[in-house]
Amino acid sequence: MAPGLLSSALALMLLLFIAELWCCIESSRVVLGSRLLAKENKAWFSDNKTFAFGFTPTAESHDQYQLSIWFAQLPGDRTLVWSPSINSPVTRDAILEFDNTGNLMLMDRGTTVWASNTSEAGIETAVMSENGNFILYADNLSIVWQSFSHPSDTLLPGQPLTVSVELTSSKSPSPGGYYTLKMLQQPTSLNLALTYNVPESYHMSPELYSNYSYWSGPDISNVTGDVVAVLDKAGSFGMVYGSSSDGAVYVYKNDGDYGGLFSAVNQSNDWTRASVLRRLILEGNGNLRLYRWDNDVNGSRQWVAEWAAVSNPCGIAGICGNGICNLDRSKTNASCTCLPGTSKVGNDISCSVNSLLTRKCGPHHENLTSQFKISTVQQTAYYFSGSSVIANYSDIESVSKCGNACLSNCDCVASVYGLSEEKPYCWVLRNLEFGGFEDPGSTLFVKAEANGSFGVSGDKQTGNSSDESQSTRDKVLILPIVLSMTVLIALLGCLLYINIHRKRSLKRALEGSLILSGAPISFSYRDLQHRTNNFSELLGTGGFGSVYKGSLGDGTLIAVKKLGKVLPHGEQEFITEVNTIGSMHHMNLVRLCGYCSEGTRRLLVYEFMKNGSLDKWIFHSYSNRDRLLVWPTRFRIAIATAQGIAYFHEQCRNRIIHCDIKPENILLDENFCPKVSDFGLAKLMGREHSHVVTMVRGTRGYLAPEWVSNRPITVKADVYSYGMLLLEIVGGRRNLDMTCDAEDFFYPGWAYKEMSEGTPEKVVDRRLEEAIEKEEVMRALMVAFWCIQDEVSTRPTMGEVVKMLEGSVDINMPPMPQTVLELIEEGLDHVYRSMKRELNQFSSFTITTQPSSNATCSYSTMSPR
Repeated sequence: MAPGLLSSALALMLLLFIAELWCCIESSRVVLGSRLLAKENKAWFSDNKTFAFGFTPTAESHDQYQLSIWFAQLPGDRTLVWSPSINSPVTRDAILEFDNTGNLMLMDRGTTVWASNTSEAGIETAVMSENGNFILYADNLSIVWQSFSHPSDTLLPGQPLTVSVELTSSKSPSPGGYYTLKMLQQPTSLNLALTYNVPESYHMSPELYSNYSYWSGPDISNVTGDVVAVLDKAGSFGMVYGSSSDGAVYVYKNDGDYGGLFSAVNQSNDWTRASVLRRLILEGNGNLRLYRWDNDVNGSRQWVAEWAAVSNPCGIAGICGNGICNLDRSKTNASCTCLPGTSKVGNDISCSVNSLLTRKCGPHHENLTSQFKISTVQQTAYYFSGSSVIANYSDIESVSKCGNACLSNCDCVASVYGLSEEKPYCWVLRNLEFGGFEDPGSTLFVKAEANGSFGVSGDKQTGNSSDESQSTRDKVLILPIVLSMTVLIALLGCLLYINIHRKRSLKRALEGSLILSGAPISFSYRDLQHRTNNFSELLGTGGFGSVYKGSLGDGTLIAVKKLGKVLPHGEQEFITEVNTIGSMHHMNLVRLCGYCSEGTRRLLVYEFMKNGSLDKWIFHSYSNRDRLLVWPTRFRIAIATAQGIAYFHEQCRNRIIHCDIKPENILLDENFCPKVSDFGLAKLMGREHSHVVTMVRGTRGYLAPEWVSNRPITVKADVYSYGMLLLEIVGGRRNLDMTCDAEDFFYPGWAYKEMSEGTPEKVVDRRLEEAIEKEEVMRALMVAFWCIQDEVSTRPTMGEVVKMLEGSVDINMPPMPQTVLELIEEGLDHVYRSMKRELNQFSSFTITTQPSSNATCSYSTMSPR
């Protein structure tokens, strides 16, 4: 090709690319001269309104505002992802102006608070992009300025964190410290680090300003090229360097992330919206946490934490200011205690300095006053930097000598004693800045004024190393008392040890036989702590507690439900659950292995279900996109589930109404054998009773009409719920699916129409691609519509349902259920619009009839999910 033609072709391709990019930004672009006022509820939106840029009221006061970018379509409080002034709110008179010179300025009452400093850079337009990046473009569509290059406390997918920038948390009101995430350059390596920055007010001299890094990511050595930390769309976080995808180090890798980190570096200008919303935020408590937006968390929509850098709250420096961090028994919650010379300010949990105990020194660093004592804080260590160290002694003869070393040095405010590889050490410190934490092998000595506060608030032991002797009279009085108490405690300890040893031996002997016999075992809370590794592996969270994975002594996996709170009549519900499930043994019912009831602590131990609940396998979602049950497996699950329900309806010693049959309560083992769970809704009903009227809090879409019409409740209510479940197994979707259009959002109406026309295959889960048995589909639909008849007497029993599904009895064509007919006659378009208005309302409701009853149905507190 001639050189002239080649250059013309390249120019044409460049023009086409610019034109296409201009079309993409046209709908979300901001023109020169545009402005936003804080007192007006207006914003600049991205193309699909995923993100908005404007003013939002602060959490502290509705009279203060923050210029920020936030997720525009999420319910509830706004989730901010960027702000140029995270610690400097403005008033309602503030103005954001994109002036004619291309400069973006934030002004408040005549004062310029912040500016992009892009005047005379040839800025032509601004764009709020779909990935959360606000960009200023020059006339040739080159990027002059972008919010991704100036992060605040949040990283979005595709946003690079380079060596020259950092994430900064909001400052706490007191003592004013803050946290940063940045790359630290070591002599031969580079790594990400979380750092606590000490408020300037802690120090007399600015040159003593210091910080402390308490967490670091993997080291990168022999780096070539730029190093960038990035979060990708699949939820993985790490560092990328060099020019090949091999130069990537994961800090956290999400399951199912096959795209790699390297491609995420070039996603800062990606205009497409991510299928899953994620954000990585440096929180005000110093932890770096990854969140994912979930549209279905027990019926609500909310952010769900996927990963955190620090699991121990006391592993974060400065979490208590310069005070001491204490963990509770669960090792998940922290409280703060203050050192002498410090105090809590207002409701803030951290401690701040009241006064300094130094600067009263002679020419040889001796004390010029003797008005000091030493407070001893047992089992406590302290975070400190190299600049805080006055001396480190490795030849300290005793623990108390470490306290004396601080007392004799006028520059010292504290000293820390401990053991390193069984060798003692004593660090003498000039500053207490970054906070202390519990450590059984360490002792902290704090210098305190003799006429001031001496102890540490809380449970810490305190003492005075300068008062090491007592009078002879005190010793004569105390010594016999101490010896007598010692002998008494020793005798009690021996008796207690013998008793505990006998109980443990008996329990070990009984446990194996009880497991084999199927009788529920009574566990102690400490036993379950041990068997679940201190409840470390969370399987899921329900309405009244969390479920953890564990194992018995023989390696059998278990699911332990830890009830978070006790409901009214909670003890009775708990006993009902244990007695009911413990006495039932069927291959299609979840087996209760044991329980724990110690005071307010209540736990249930179930057999572990490897494949989770049925809804994860029949309903399509992003997280379950690789899960699909073939038709033979679905049909087998439908029959087996019916057999399990028929067992507790008709074959148990006591008849049981489950009251909440739905896909979430059908669990699957490793062979996809279904097991009915969640009997917290059930209450025993004697065979001499045929019906019961009660109070119900069930799940919309599965409740029989008699709940609403205040008619007597029988086991036929479960038959109705099973019919709705069977329709969802066939269709692979919810019976009421508001993501569909008005024509087929109501699945029973559509399914009945196709069934009556002899084309049932049209309503089967589309992902099966016609790999079905038409006769079985027709049989399942007919059974389902017999089950959901409004007239209770018309519905079959669960035993008859099993026979119809197995094909051992003939099935007549069912009439259209009255509820389905009424919805169709009312007009599905009208119903669809009404349902849309209720989309964000609760997915459950309560109907109260007679206060005295023989059964109660409610959301279970005891499901093994």
